[in-house]
Amino acid sequence: MDLKPTERWMAIAGVAVLSVIAVAGFAIAIYAAWLFHDMPDAGELQDYRPPTATRVYAWDGTLIGEYSKERRIFVPYDQIPPQLAQAFMAAEDRNFFRHSGVDVGGFSRAMLKNVGNAARGRRLEGGSTITQQVAKNVLLTSDATVGRKFKEAILAHRLEQSLDKQQILELYLNEIWLGYRSFGVGAAAYNYFGKALPDLTLAESAYLAALPKGPDNYHPVRNKAKALARRNWILGQMAELGWVSQADAAKAMAEDLVVQAAPKRAAYRDADYFVEEVRQRGVATLGPRLSEGGYYMRTTLDPRLQTAARVALMDGLEHYDRRHGWRGAWGHVTPDAQDWEKAARAKSPPAERTNWRAALVLSADGRVRLIRGEGEGSLAGEDVSWARAGKGLKAGDLVFVERAATTGAYRLRQVPSVNGALVAIEPYSGRVVALVGGYSFSLSNFNRATQAMRQPGSAFKPFVYAAALENGYTPASVIVDSAITLKGANGEDWSPENYHKEFYGAQPLRKGLEQSINAMTVRLAQGVGMKKIVEFSKRTGVVRDMQPVLAMALGAGETTPFKLTSAYAPFVNGGRRIEPHLIELV
Repeated sequence: MDLKPTERWMAIAGVAVLSVIAVAGFAIAIYAAWLFHDMPDAGELQDYRPPTATRVYAWDGTLIGEYSKERRIFVPYDQIPPQLAQAFMAAEDRNFFRHSGVDVGGFSRAMLKNVGNAARGRRLEGGSTITQQVAKNVLLTSDATVGRKFKEAILAHRLEQSLDKQQILELYLNEIWLGYRSFGVGAAAYNYFGKALPDLTLAESAYLAALPKGPDNYHPVRNKAKALARRNWILGQMAELGWVSQADAAKAMAEDLVVQAAPKRAAYRDADYFVEEVRQRGVATLGPRLSEGGYYMRTTLDPRLQTAARVALMDGLEHYDRRHGWRGAWGHVTPDAQDWEKAARAKSPPAERTNWRAALVLSADGRVRLIRGEGEGSLAGEDVSWARAGKGLKAGDLVFVERAATTGAYRLRQVPSVNGALVAIEPYSGRVVALVGGYSFSLSNFNRATQAMRQPGSAFKPFVYAAALENGYTPASVIVDSAITLKGANGEDWSPENYHKEFYGAQPLRKGLEQSINAMTVRLAQGVGMKKIVEFSKRTGVVRDMQPVLAMALGAGETTPFKLTSAYAPFVNGGRRIEPHLIELV
């Protein structure tokens, strides 16, 4: 049957349309298969817990540090204040408890708003619900693609079927990045305001809710005006929804935005060496779980003794260094240089010395100018004399100074060229109550208490005398203190001398220990035998290995202050060896 031309063209057009539809459907099917072939399982979130920080406490409960891959403090939903949750819902998803994963009305409003945003060149809004943000943050990437939005919507719907609303909100509030090194509201409350969640004010809660849109956009210092505007808008939304009264919202809007100058790991900062040593021991046992498992760690540290130990070591090293003279300025610029402050900021004082300031010397008689416009002043007369006796001062020198509390003059300071360590162990239990690994952790994190192999010198002699007592000697045993010459391994003569360059003849063993007499100790080591002394020293733990040569009796071997201190414990506790430990409970 012949078709009319019109009918023929209509048939061809119909076939073409059906073909296009079929091809389009086939293409969509292929795209969907490709898009969703690696779709994550929303059910995984039923048991999901985000990485959380391990918090480290002293024995009395003082927070001394934390270890974290992501600085986060997980807070269960029932411990999150309602006003904080409401602030986030007012800012991000006011219909959270009424939709099933995707808020169609909110999405439509966002798309209409994006028309204006695109025209103005502004960032586009996604219209994502809290559930969608959980799906994106935990299961997907942040790629701004249509495919990701499709996945996000589907996963959000599945999440609503797998978890209840409270679980989803708990995940959101603990997972989200809020700036200031903070993941989740628990860490953010601590880092921004130094508070636990229940202690936050309404205004502080509203400010935290402003941050998901971009923490840098609403930085509390650099963008304070925008931060306040966003916070106050959220407070207005909460009042409009009836979650707070208009009066409470107005009162909160009137509050200033005051945050900590910088995020703090812990308010107590005298135990940096101790905290790092605990971290290394924790990693050896727990591996990467230490920084993401949210553990509670109770240590043996006594904060009172630790602070006293740090102060004593720093002061002692500074006094010792001062007795050895002024070594000169740590930097120099031309006296009339306009950019001298840039050079002065290049070197930082020890973080533990918060009152030290970098300063420019204006004249050799001790006039100085402080950085950051903190004024001018004069060095104390005794410090000017001290400097002149050393390398001296001249205009253009860059130095550290500290203002004296009583006179108002400035004291000249220098970082010691020597270093040291201090360990305090409870001898009956092995609890390490204080540990300082150096002058300043900010300048050097090498732990000289546990890592530095040093010659113990005369501190080793008690182990020689203890080995003698174990092998038949008594405190009354007589040892001759007289000159002795021995042939060294290299063929040279070795003649140990006493400190006072004289010898005392026959003396009871106890006298040699009391007076730390070198020649007498060497003769005693000859009598006991160095092999027995080496074996005894290994049993005490003071050394791992040691050559059986007589020079070792005077402390020529190597050990760490940590091992030496723990090896001394049996002298106090009745001969029982202890294993020093820093961690009591995980």
